[in-house]
Amino acid sequence: MNLIPFLFAAKDLMLPCLSKQLLGMDCPGCGIQRSVWLLFQGEFLAAFKMYPAIYPILGLFAFLLLDQFYKIKYANTVSIVLMISSVAMILANFVYKLL
Repeated sequence: MNLIPFLFAAKDLMLPCLSKQLLGMDCPGCGIQRSVWLLFQGEFLAAFKMYPAIYPILGLFAFLLLDQFYKIKYANTVSIVLMISSVAMILANFVYKLL
């Protein structure tokens, strides 16, 4: 199966931000779809610039998936730290966009 045609079709299916359309300001999640799109294209720096919290979120998802298959000793502590860092990056990005 060729993934390239699917990726080009997926770009046309991105959801618009309701908060941006109705209120005229970005929400804390604005940019995550485009950032994932940039990751699929291999543009890692552009993905970070679009949405800096993409890497802590991906790290959290990867760790939670890994924890399902292999029991990790301090999984709760590591997942809480990853969650807090993800939320902190999301909020820092949101405040930066407001300024």
